[in-house]
Amino acid sequence: MKTPVPVLTTLSNWSANVGLADIPEAVQQVAVRCLIDTLGVALAGSASDVAAKVRRVANQSGAAGECSVLGQAQRLSAPAAAFANAVAAHALDFDDNAYPGFVHGSMVILPAALAVAQMRGLSGSQWLTAFVVGAECEYALARMLTRHLYDQGWWTTGVLGSVGACAAACHALGLNAEQTTNAMGIVVSGTGGMKAGFGSDAKVLMAGRASESGVVAALLAQAGSTGPAGIVEHPRGLAAMFNAGVLDEGGLQGLGCDWSLLDPGVDIKRIAVCLSAHAAVDALRELLQDPAISPDAIERIVCDAPPIVVENLIYPLPVTRQQAQFSLQFALALTWREGDVALEHVSQEMTQRCDILICMPRISLISSARWADPALRQSAPEGAWVKLWLKDGSTREGFCARPIGTASNPLSRGQLRAKFLKCSIQVLALPAAQSLLADLEQVQHLANVRALWPEVHSQEVHA
Repeated sequence: MKTPVPVLTTLSNWSANVGLADIPEAVQQVAVRCLIDTLGVALAGSASDVAAKVRRVANQSGAAGECSVLGQAQRLSAPAAAFANAVAAHALDFDDNAYPGFVHGSMVILPAALAVAQMRGLSGSQWLTAFVVGAECEYALARMLTRHLYDQGWWTTGVLGSVGACAAACHALGLNAEQTTNAMGIVVSGTGGMKAGFGSDAKVLMAGRASESGVVAALLAQAGSTGPAGIVEHPRGLAAMFNAGVLDEGGLQGLGCDWSLLDPGVDIKRIAVCLSAHAAVDALRELLQDPAISPDAIERIVCDAPPIVVENLIYPLPVTRQQAQFSLQFALALTWREGDVALEHVSQEMTQRCDILICMPRISLISSARWADPALRQSAPEGAWVKLWLKDGSTREGFCARPIGTASNPLSRGQLRAKFLKCSIQVLALPAAQSLLADLEQVQHLANVRALWPEVHSQEVHA
């Protein structure tokens, strides 16, 4: 009987041999959008308190090197840079999501690919290729594990992000298939992440450590270390220990042909809170377009959303910025009083503003029996019905299946550029931000990624 090829071997045999010419233009375009978005939110996130703390630790533990650390002039080794930059990219919870695995993909993969590309002085096209490889490997494994992994209580970004970061780092290092398999075996052996960390710095730090661990595993494999090729399907491996044995072998079908970056695609956030709140915000914004509904006319709001939204948005009365990112009540109260959720509004200070404090207890989040319909959950995985009770006794109701920014309802090029500039000017002068954006939009033609951000490194960010 023929012995099945281990999952990691299949991923490695593909990923080690991909070049930019093998990646369709449409996939490259999506990847470029991911690079632009992730680096924009990372620049803004580099000014956060958690990112500043991580930079201090990275400077203590990491060696000097060729790799950019957003927010400081000194360049560090690849693992330290991946750690710090992934934390910055996730600090504001403004980075993208992907439904294979319900993961934050780019903010873990991109810093790992960038760090190794800068370490080696690679071109923009090589960096882009490494990013695509990391994304497709992570999302393929996520499809095999199915949504069951997320529903088990694991934070799938922590569990699977290290695989994407490792695959990207291996490709950027130029490792062969055997070395890549060893690296992935090493990184999966120590992977993990729990959703209990939501609402604290731990969630952001897990993202940084996933990116760092992917780079370290790739470097260890380059040095000759070995890892278990069959760890995904092993009786004491990833599927058995993390996922109750659930492993859909069909998840690897189409690798390199059916691109996850295209289908189901990547959701690029319009607002800086958990994606589970976005549909409700968009539904409320639509209702508020009615001139008869002023903020003072609303008595209370009820949001009916699928169970995953209730499980993720766990802070009805947040008191910190991190908790506010996971609060449906905060997001809708902001929309109620301000008309939308602006980047500058997601702050600890805003959670204590008088009108927000008054509104939040008047907002309820439920998950009704309507969400038992599998077709509805498929078409609106984090959708929302929002019902307003007005002070005159009347009601209004609106529904949003997929908010602006999702892969099926994407940000326009103008909206993406505006988001990037708004984020990046938190730490850059506008001309420098515009120059960086122009470089990223033509990243395939960049000769050396070390030259990407001279302006970023000419000024310190103090958080």
